[in-house]
Amino acid sequence: MAERLSIGIDIGGTRVKAGVVDPDGRVLERLSRATPTTSPMAVLDAIAEIVATLRRRHHVTSVGIGAAGFVDATQSTVLFSPHLAWRHEPLRDAVRRRTGLSVLVDNDANAAAWAEWRFGAAQNEEDMICLTLGTGIGGSLVIDGRPHRGRFGIAGEFGHMIVVPGGRPCECGNHGCLEQYASGNALIRDARAAVDRGEEYGKRLLERVDGDVEELNGLVVSELAREGDEDATRSLHEVGAWLGVGIANLAAAFDPGLFVVGGGVSDADDLLLEPARDAFRHTLTGRGFRPEALIVRAHLGNDAGMIGAADMARTVRRRARRGRRRRPLTEGSLARLSGRRA
Repeated sequence: MAERLSIGIDIGGTRVKAGVVDPDGRVLERLSRATPTTSPMAVLDAIAEIVATLRRRHHVTSVGIGAAGFVDATQSTVLFSPHLAWRHEPLRDAVRRRTGLSVLVDNDANAAAWAEWRFGAAQNEEDMICLTLGTGIGGSLVIDGRPHRGRFGIAGEFGHMIVVPGGRPCECGNHGCLEQYASGNALIRDARAAVDRGEEYGKRLLERVDGDVEELNGLVVSELAREGDEDATRSLHEVGAWLGVGIANLAAAFDPGLFVVGGGVSDADDLLLEPARDAFRHTLTGRGFRPEALIVRAHLGNDAGMIGAADMARTVRRRARRGRRRRPLTEGSLARLSGRRA
Protein backbone atom coordinates (compact mmCIF):
# COMPACT_ATOMS: atom_id res chain seq x y z
CA MET A 1 0.00 0.00 0.00
CA ALA A 2 2.76 2.47 0.94
CA GLU A 3 4.23 2.12 -2.54
CA ARG A 4 1.07 3.66 -3.96
CA LEU A 5 0.80 6.77 -1.81
CA SER A 6 0.61 10.05 -3.71
CA ILE A 7 0.70 13.71 -2.68
CA GLY A 8 -2.15 15.87 -3.90
CA ILE A 9 -1.69 19.66 -3.94
CA ASP A 10 -4.59 22.05 -4.51
CA ILE A 11 -3.39 25.56 -5.35
CA GLY A 12 -6.17 28.10 -4.99
CA GLY A 13 -6.29 31.86 -5.02
CA THR A 14 -5.76 32.12 -1.26
CA ARG A 15 -4.49 28.75 0.07
CA VAL A 16 -2.20 25.92 -1.00
CA LYS A 17 -3.68 22.72 0.44
CA ALA A 18 -1.84 19.42 0.30
CA GLY A 19 -2.30 15.89 1.52
CA VAL A 20 -0.94 12.36 1.33
CA VAL A 21 -3.64 10.24 -0.31
CA ASP A 22 -3.98 6.46 -0.49
CA PRO A 23 -5.55 4.49 -3.40
CA ASP A 24 -8.97 4.54 -1.72
CA GLY A 25 -9.06 8.33 -1.61
CA ARG A 26 -8.30 8.61 2.10
CA VAL A 27 -6.19 11.61 3.18
CA LEU A 28 -3.55 10.39 5.63
CA GLU A 29 -2.03 13.79 6.44
CA ARG A 30 -2.78 17.39 5.48
CA LEU A 31 -0.81 20.62 5.22
CA SER A 32 -1.91 24.12 4.30
CA ARG A 33 -0.07 27.34 3.42
CA ALA A 34 -1.08 30.82 2.26
CA THR A 35 -0.78 31.10 -1.52
CA PRO A 36 2.09 33.42 -2.52
CA THR A 37 0.37 35.12 -5.45
CA THR A 38 3.05 37.58 -6.53
CA SER A 39 5.79 35.23 -7.71
CA PRO A 40 5.76 31.91 -9.63
CA MET A 41 9.06 31.04 -7.94
CA ALA A 42 7.51 31.61 -4.52
CA VAL A 43 4.69 29.19 -5.40
CA LEU A 44 7.25 26.64 -6.58
CA ASP A 45 9.20 27.06 -3.35
CA ALA A 46 6.01 26.47 -1.34
CA ILE A 47 5.23 23.30 -3.30
CA ALA A 48 8.77 21.96 -2.88
CA GLU A 49 8.70 22.67 0.86
CA ILE A 50 5.34 20.92 1.29
CA VAL A 51 6.48 17.86 -0.66
CA ALA A 52 9.72 17.63 1.32
CA THR A 53 7.82 17.87 4.62
CA LEU A 54 5.34 15.14 3.71
CA ARG A 55 8.01 12.84 2.30
CA ARG A 56 9.78 12.77 5.65
CA ARG A 57 6.81 10.89 7.09
CA HIS A 58 5.40 8.99 4.09
CA HIS A 59 6.82 6.96 1.22
CA VAL A 60 5.24 8.66 -1.80
CA THR A 61 5.92 8.04 -5.47
CA SER A 62 4.05 10.81 -7.29
CA VAL A 63 2.71 14.35 -6.96
CA GLY A 64 -0.53 15.62 -8.46
CA ILE A 65 -1.15 19.38 -8.62
CA GLY A 66 -4.54 20.98 -9.12
CA ALA A 67 -3.87 24.54 -10.26
CA ALA A 68 -6.33 27.43 -10.40
CA GLY A 69 -5.78 28.32 -14.04
CA PHE A 70 -5.71 27.16 -17.64
CA VAL A 71 -3.59 24.01 -17.96
CA ASP A 72 -2.46 22.79 -21.38
CA ALA A 73 -3.52 19.47 -22.91
CA THR A 74 -0.25 17.78 -21.91
CA GLN A 75 -1.05 18.43 -18.23
CA SER A 76 2.29 20.12 -17.71
CA THR A 77 2.04 23.90 -18.19
CA VAL A 78 -0.20 26.52 -16.56
CA LEU A 79 -0.98 28.79 -19.50
CA PHE A 80 -2.78 31.49 -17.53
CA SER A 81 -4.20 32.01 -14.06
CA PRO A 82 -6.58 34.91 -13.37
CA HIS A 83 -5.84 34.84 -9.63
CA LEU A 84 -2.12 33.92 -9.63
CA ALA A 85 1.05 35.13 -11.34
CA TRP A 86 1.40 32.19 -13.77
CA ARG A 87 1.80 32.88 -17.47
CA HIS A 88 2.97 29.86 -19.55
CA GLU A 89 4.49 28.39 -16.39
CA PRO A 90 6.11 24.92 -16.97
CA LEU A 91 4.99 23.78 -13.54
CA ARG A 92 5.20 20.00 -14.02
CA ASP A 93 8.84 19.98 -15.09
CA ALA A 94 9.84 22.57 -12.46
CA VAL A 95 8.32 20.50 -9.64
CA ARG A 96 9.79 17.29 -11.07
CA ARG A 97 13.28 18.83 -11.01
CA ARG A 98 12.85 20.05 -7.43
CA THR A 99 11.38 16.81 -6.04
CA GLY A 100 12.63 13.98 -8.27
CA LEU A 101 9.10 12.52 -8.32
CA SER A 102 6.60 11.79 -11.06
CA VAL A 103 4.40 14.91 -11.40
CA LEU A 104 1.08 15.68 -13.06
CA VAL A 105 -0.58 19.10 -13.32
CA ASP A 106 -4.24 19.69 -14.06
CA ASN A 107 -6.84 22.35 -13.50
CA ASP A 108 -8.01 22.31 -9.86
CA ALA A 109 -11.65 21.86 -10.85
CA ASN A 110 -10.73 18.88 -13.07
CA ALA A 111 -9.01 17.35 -10.06
CA ALA A 112 -12.03 17.96 -7.81
CA ALA A 113 -14.43 16.52 -10.39
CA TRP A 114 -12.28 13.42 -10.78
CA ALA A 115 -12.30 12.91 -6.99
CA GLU A 116 -16.09 13.25 -6.80
CA TRP A 117 -16.51 10.85 -9.74
CA ARG A 118 -14.12 8.28 -8.27
CA PHE A 119 -14.92 8.51 -4.56
CA GLY A 120 -17.72 11.03 -3.92
CA ALA A 121 -21.09 12.34 -5.04
CA ALA A 122 -20.85 11.36 -8.72
CA GLN A 123 -19.93 7.68 -8.50
CA ASN A 124 -21.67 5.61 -11.23
CA GLU A 125 -22.73 8.77 -13.11
CA GLU A 126 -21.37 8.68 -16.67
CA ASP A 127 -22.05 12.34 -17.52
CA MET A 128 -21.57 14.99 -14.85
CA ILE A 129 -20.45 18.58 -14.39
CA CYS A 130 -18.64 19.77 -11.30
CA LEU A 131 -18.58 23.42 -10.21
CA THR A 132 -16.22 24.54 -7.46
CA LEU A 133 -17.11 27.83 -5.80
CA GLY A 134 -14.20 29.47 -4.02
CA THR A 135 -12.37 32.71 -4.73
CA GLY A 136 -13.70 32.24 -8.27
CA ILE A 137 -15.57 29.44 -10.04
CA GLY A 138 -13.88 26.36 -11.42
CA GLY A 139 -15.61 23.81 -13.61
CA SER A 140 -15.07 20.40 -15.10
CA LEU A 141 -16.88 17.84 -17.23
CA VAL A 142 -16.83 14.07 -17.07
CA ILE A 143 -18.34 12.62 -20.25
CA ASP A 144 -18.80 8.88 -20.72
CA GLY A 145 -16.74 8.36 -17.57
CA ARG A 146 -13.74 10.34 -18.81
CA PRO A 147 -12.56 13.88 -17.99
CA HIS A 148 -13.19 16.16 -20.96
CA ARG A 149 -10.41 18.74 -21.32
CA GLY A 150 -11.09 20.01 -24.83
CA ARG A 151 -8.71 20.33 -27.77
CA PHE A 152 -6.34 22.67 -25.92
CA GLY A 153 -6.93 21.40 -22.37
CA ILE A 154 -8.94 24.43 -21.25
CA ALA A 155 -12.53 23.12 -21.24
CA GLY A 156 -14.63 23.78 -18.16
CA GLU A 157 -13.86 27.45 -17.48
CA PHE A 158 -17.52 28.04 -16.73
CA GLY A 159 -16.78 30.85 -14.30
CA HIS A 160 -15.70 32.96 -17.26
CA MET A 161 -18.90 32.61 -19.24
CA ILE A 162 -20.21 36.16 -19.66
CA VAL A 163 -23.69 36.40 -18.14
CA VAL A 164 -23.93 40.22 -17.91
CA PRO A 165 -22.39 41.91 -20.97
CA GLY A 166 -20.49 44.97 -19.78
CA GLY A 167 -20.99 43.91 -16.16
CA ARG A 168 -18.55 43.72 -13.27
CA PRO A 169 -14.86 43.59 -14.23
CA CYS A 170 -13.23 40.19 -13.86
CA GLU A 171 -9.61 39.24 -13.17
CA CYS A 172 -9.56 37.44 -16.53
CA GLY A 173 -9.83 40.79 -18.33
CA ASN A 174 -13.49 40.55 -19.39
CA HIS A 175 -16.61 42.02 -17.81
CA GLY A 176 -19.71 40.29 -16.51
CA CYS A 177 -18.29 36.78 -15.95
CA LEU A 178 -20.39 34.33 -13.94
CA GLU A 179 -17.84 34.15 -11.14
CA GLN A 180 -18.33 37.84 -10.44
CA TYR A 181 -21.91 37.03 -9.40
CA ALA A 182 -21.82 33.45 -8.07
CA SER A 183 -18.59 32.94 -6.12
CA GLY A 184 -16.91 33.67 -2.82
CA ASN A 185 -15.71 36.97 -4.28
CA ALA A 186 -19.33 38.00 -4.86
CA LEU A 187 -20.17 37.31 -1.20
CA ILE A 188 -17.11 39.23 -0.02
CA ARG A 189 -17.88 42.19 -2.29
CA ASP A 190 -21.42 42.40 -0.90
CA ALA A 191 -20.13 42.10 2.68
CA ARG A 192 -17.53 44.85 2.29
CA ALA A 193 -20.05 47.13 0.62
CA ALA A 194 -22.31 46.72 3.66
CA VAL A 195 -19.37 47.67 5.89
CA ASP A 196 -18.53 50.71 3.76
CA ARG A 197 -22.13 51.92 3.91
CA GLY A 198 -22.20 51.55 7.68
CA GLU A 199 -25.16 49.15 7.58
CA GLU A 200 -26.14 47.03 10.56
CA TYR A 201 -25.31 43.95 8.49
CA GLY A 202 -21.79 45.27 7.99
CA LYS A 203 -21.44 45.86 11.72
CA ARG A 204 -22.52 42.28 12.46
CA LEU A 205 -19.97 40.99 9.98
CA LEU A 206 -17.19 43.07 11.52
CA GLU A 207 -18.00 41.67 14.95
CA ARG A 208 -17.22 38.20 13.59
CA VAL A 209 -13.75 39.22 12.43
CA ASP A 210 -12.79 41.49 15.34
CA GLY A 211 -13.10 44.58 13.19
CA ASP A 212 -10.61 43.40 10.50
CA VAL A 213 -12.39 43.85 7.17
CA GLU A 214 -9.61 41.92 5.41
CA GLU A 215 -10.73 38.79 7.26
CA LEU A 216 -14.22 38.87 5.77
CA ASN A 217 -14.88 35.79 3.64
CA GLY A 218 -17.69 33.56 2.45
CA LEU A 219 -17.47 31.37 5.53
CA VAL A 220 -18.31 34.34 7.79
CA VAL A 221 -21.37 35.13 5.67
CA SER A 222 -22.45 31.46 5.71
CA GLU A 223 -22.13 31.26 9.49
CA LEU A 224 -24.35 34.30 9.95
CA ALA A 225 -26.89 32.93 7.48
CA ARG A 226 -27.08 29.59 9.29
CA GLU A 227 -27.87 31.52 12.47
CA GLY A 228 -30.83 33.15 10.73
CA ASP A 229 -29.34 36.52 9.74
CA GLU A 230 -31.67 37.82 7.02
CA ASP A 231 -29.06 39.95 5.21
CA ALA A 232 -26.52 37.13 5.07
CA THR A 233 -29.25 34.78 3.83
CA ARG A 234 -30.24 37.28 1.15
CA SER A 235 -26.63 37.55 -0.02
CA LEU A 236 -26.31 33.77 -0.28
CA HIS A 237 -29.65 33.49 -2.08
CA GLU A 238 -28.51 36.04 -4.66
CA VAL A 239 -25.31 34.09 -5.31
CA GLY A 240 -27.32 30.86 -5.48
CA ALA A 241 -29.75 32.33 -8.00
CA TRP A 242 -26.91 33.37 -10.30
CA LEU A 243 -25.42 29.91 -9.90
CA GLY A 244 -28.73 28.36 -11.00
CA VAL A 245 -28.78 30.52 -14.13
CA GLY A 246 -25.27 29.37 -14.98
CA ILE A 247 -26.19 25.73 -14.40
CA ALA A 248 -29.24 26.08 -16.66
CA ASN A 249 -26.98 27.38 -19.44
CA LEU A 250 -24.65 24.42 -18.95
CA ALA A 251 -27.58 21.99 -19.03
CA ALA A 252 -28.64 23.47 -22.37
CA ALA A 253 -25.14 22.93 -23.74
CA PHE A 254 -24.15 19.55 -22.26
CA ASP A 255 -27.27 17.85 -20.82
CA PRO A 256 -25.50 15.99 -17.98
CA GLY A 257 -27.36 13.83 -15.49
CA LEU A 258 -25.78 15.47 -12.44
CA PHE A 259 -24.29 18.76 -11.28
CA VAL A 260 -21.98 18.56 -8.28
CA VAL A 261 -21.30 21.83 -6.44
CA GLY A 262 -18.19 22.00 -4.28
CA GLY A 263 -15.67 24.51 -3.00
CA GLY A 264 -15.73 26.57 0.17
CA VAL A 265 -18.93 28.47 -0.68
CA SER A 266 -20.83 25.16 -0.92
CA ASP A 267 -20.46 24.86 2.87
CA ALA A 268 -23.64 26.96 2.98
CA ASP A 269 -25.42 23.84 1.68
CA ASP A 270 -29.14 24.37 1.01
CA LEU A 271 -28.92 28.08 1.81
CA LEU A 272 -27.03 28.24 -1.49
CA LEU A 273 -28.31 25.19 -3.36
CA GLU A 274 -32.07 25.66 -2.89
CA PRO A 275 -32.09 29.09 -4.61
CA ALA A 276 -29.79 27.60 -7.25
CA ARG A 277 -32.25 24.76 -7.87
CA ASP A 278 -35.15 27.22 -8.05
CA ALA A 279 -33.36 29.46 -10.56
CA PHE A 280 -32.29 26.39 -12.55
CA ARG A 281 -35.90 25.15 -12.82
CA HIS A 282 -37.16 28.59 -13.86
CA THR A 283 -34.39 29.18 -16.42
CA LEU A 284 -33.85 25.75 -17.97
CA THR A 285 -34.55 25.61 -21.69
CA GLY A 286 -37.51 23.32 -22.44
CA ARG A 287 -38.49 23.17 -18.77
CA GLY A 288 -41.48 20.94 -18.17
CA PHE A 289 -40.78 18.89 -21.30
CA ARG A 290 -37.42 17.35 -20.48
CA PRO A 291 -35.75 15.46 -17.64
CA GLU A 292 -33.93 17.71 -15.18
CA ALA A 293 -30.44 17.02 -13.89
CA LEU A 294 -29.91 16.78 -10.15
CA ILE A 295 -27.92 19.48 -8.34
CA VAL A 296 -26.11 18.09 -5.30
CA ARG A 297 -23.43 19.19 -2.91
CA ALA A 298 -19.98 17.62 -3.29
CA HIS A 299 -19.22 14.89 -0.75
CA LEU A 300 -15.49 15.42 -0.35
CA GLY A 301 -15.55 19.08 0.65
CA ASN A 302 -12.29 21.01 0.54
CA ASP A 303 -10.32 17.77 0.17
CA ALA A 304 -11.66 17.05 -3.32
CA GLY A 305 -8.95 18.92 -5.23
CA MET A 306 -6.04 17.27 -3.45
CA ILE A 307 -7.65 13.79 -3.58
CA GLY A 308 -8.35 14.07 -7.30
CA ALA A 309 -4.90 15.45 -8.14
CA ALA A 310 -3.21 12.67 -6.16
CA ASP A 311 -5.34 9.97 -7.79
CA MET A 312 -4.70 11.34 -11.28
CA ALA A 313 -0.94 11.38 -10.64
CA ARG A 314 -1.01 7.83 -9.29
CA THR A 315 -2.98 6.61 -12.31
CA VAL A 316 -0.64 8.24 -14.81
CA ARG A 317 2.43 6.87 -13.03
CA ARG A 318 0.94 3.37 -12.96
CA ARG A 319 0.27 3.50 -16.69
CA ALA A 320 3.78 4.79 -17.36
CA ARG A 321 5.31 1.93 -15.35
CA ARG A 322 3.23 -0.64 -17.22
CA GLY A 323 4.46 0.89 -20.45
CA ARG A 324 8.11 0.64 -19.36
CA ARG A 325 7.67 -3.03 -18.48
CA ARG A 326 6.61 -3.94 -22.01
CA ARG A 327 9.32 -5.84 -23.83
CA PRO A 328 10.63 -4.21 -27.02
CA LEU A 329 9.38 -5.60 -30.29
CA THR A 330 11.81 -7.91 -32.08
CA GLU A 331 11.69 -9.32 -35.59
CA GLY A 332 10.25 -12.52 -34.15
CA SER A 333 7.53 -10.79 -32.18
CA LEU A 334 6.64 -8.64 -35.17
CA ALA A 335 6.31 -11.79 -37.26
CA ARG A 336 4.05 -13.38 -34.66
CA LEU A 337 1.85 -10.26 -34.51
CA SER A 338 1.64 -10.23 -38.30
CA GLY A 339 0.64 -13.88 -38.27
CA ARG A 340 -2.19 -13.24 -35.81
CA ARG A 341 -3.56 -10.36 -37.82
CA ALA A 342 -3.45 -12.49 -40.91
